[in-house]
Amino acid sequence: MPLKRVHGLISHRMRERAFELADAPCSVVVSESSFQQGELQPLRTLRMLSFNIQVGITTQQYGHYLTRSWQHLLPAASRQSNLNRIAQLIRDYDLVGLQEVDGGSLRSGFVNQIEYLAERGRFPWWYQQLNRNLGQFAQHSNGLLSRCPPRSVEDHKLPGLIPGRGAIVAEFGEENPLLVVILHLALSRRGREYQLQYIREVIDQYESVVLMGDMNAHTSELLHNSPLKGAGLHNASQDVVTFPSWKPKKSLDHIFLSASLRAIRAEVLPFPQSDHLPVAVEIELPGDIKIRRKSVPAIH
Repeated sequence: MPLKRVHGLISHRMRERAFELADAPCSVVVSESSFQQGELQPLRTLRMLSFNIQVGITTQQYGHYLTRSWQHLLPAASRQSNLNRIAQLIRDYDLVGLQEVDGGSLRSGFVNQIEYLAERGRFPWWYQQLNRNLGQFAQHSNGLLSRCPPRSVEDHKLPGLIPGRGAIVAEFGEENPLLVVILHLALSRRGREYQLQYIREVIDQYESVVLMGDMNAHTSELLHNSPLKGAGLHNASQDVVTFPSWKPKKSLDHIFLSASLRAIRAEVLPFPQSDHLPVAVEIELPGDIKIRRKSVPAIH
C-alpha cells in the first residue's frame, strides 16, 4: 500500500484544517511555520532526534509523578520555559520526532506544543498526530518537525488492546524515498505485538527505513522477539538507557535503521527536561536518496 501524496502545504494560520485531517487514516496536510525563506540545499547526511517530552513536565524523581501529577491536567508556569529549552536543543537537527506532546488544551495553556516548537526551533514544516482527544482537557499527540520538505505524510492509527496509539509515516526524497516512522508503542507486550505487526507491513515495501520513538521495550525484544524480527533493522542509538531521565536504567527510546543506512554518530543527550532522555542520530544518506533541507534562519 504505497503512501499517497501530500495534498498540499498550508500556513500555520490554517492549522484548524490540519487538525481536522489528523483524524484521517491516510494522507494528511502538513503545516508550514513562518520560516519559509531560504534555498533548499542537498543533503549528504541527515540529523534526527526522538524525544518523549512528557507534555513539557520536568520529572526529577519518582515522587514527582505524584506531586506534579496535577500538571497533566492544569497549566503550570514552568511548562513554557521547559518548551523554550527543548526548542533550543532541537534547532541542531533536520528531523525531530516527538511523543507525549499536547496539541492545545487547558494543561498546555491552549498552546499547540508542536506548532510552538516548530516556530521556536525554526522548522519550516510540522505535523501533529492527535491520538487521544479529550477536548479542552488534553490533546495527546505525536509530532513531526522537519527542515526537509516531505514527499508524503500519512497518519496511522495503531491497533491495540487500548485505543489511542498512532504512527506518523512520512516519505522524504524522490524516486527511492526514505521512509520515516515516528511512533509511541503500548506499555503491554501484547499491545506492542499488534502494533509492530502493523508497522512491519508498512515498512516491508521500502529499502531505506527509519523507525523512531518511545517503544517501551529494549532492543533485544523489539528486533529479535517481535514482528520486527527479520526486517533487517539495527539500532542506530545503540540501546542506550533513556528512562528514567534522572537515573537512567531502561532502554525505551530508539532509532532503528534499515541495512541500507549507516549511522555516523549516535548518542543519548544529557537533557533531563522530561522523564525520558532524547536520542539522536546522524545518518549517511545513500547516493540514490535525494533529500534537500532549508537552512536555519539567523536568530536576531
